[in-house]
Amino acid sequence: MARLESAKDRIELRNGTGVPCVGFGTWELPEGDAGLGALRQALADGYRHIDTAEAYGTEADVGRALRESGIAREELFVTSKVWNDHRGRDAALRAFEGSLERLGLEYLDLYLVHWPAAQGPDDEWQRTNRQTWRALEELYRDGRVRAIGVSNFKRRHLEPLMDAADILPMVNQIELHPGCAQKETRAFCDRHDIVVEAWSPLGRGRVLGSEALADIAAVYGCTTAQLCLRWCLQRRAIPLPKSTDPARISENARIFWFDISEEDLQRIDALDPLGQSGLDPDTVDF
Repeated sequence: MARLESAKDRIELRNGTGVPCVGFGTWELPEGDAGLGALRQALADGYRHIDTAEAYGTEADVGRALRESGIAREELFVTSKVWNDHRGRDAALRAFEGSLERLGLEYLDLYLVHWPAAQGPDDEWQRTNRQTWRALEELYRDGRVRAIGVSNFKRRHLEPLMDAADILPMVNQIELHPGCAQKETRAFCDRHDIVVEAWSPLGRGRVLGSEALADIAAVYGCTTAQLCLRWCLQRRAIPLPKSTDPARISENARIFWFDISEEDLQRIDALDPLGQSGLDPDTVDF
């Protein structure tokens, strides 16, 4: 992989589509002026990868901010996700049209299955995931989306989906941050050329109080947040930080001037559990 020097630089997916290597997350982004202000600030600071979802309620604001930015569509990378109550082929296709309408776009760059169906008998949830995936394959073949993938899928969810798929997932977006290293899932994705994206790369802010991380950050002259995001990149994952604070939005995009040593990467890898959301794809009930 070529040296990454800015948030605009792209990591290539299996099909040749390039994904800007740092994204801006929009989960729990406030509605109205505060959320729009954060999106405008992110675009002004060089973010070109915006991550939203049907369930976030932010698609309309994302679309407005993108239109107002004046940035050429081909420079932008927009992701959305199909929510759990729209699983299955027909429902997922309808959900996609809704997302596209709210965003005011003609196509998406990436569309994801937000959570796996994982409860009940194996044959039932596996069938549901396959049916949802068929919709994404159709959208991809029709040129409505440039890449397709999943979110929150563990190996046990991915394997039966991939066995039945015509087009393999190109991305898996998972909770990933120091203290939540997801080694098994990342290793499986690496073996199958599935690019990992990191939601909650700062552990919803909870990892920022870690003395161990602060000590390592001091070595590099960076903030703890920058260290966490840089760790994601050097562990071959695309971080998706979110903030409404202009200074922090800018800071989170400036992670290209230092490299974490392999020794320190391993120290971060070995941290005790820290900052997890508690959301397990096998047990979530939404």
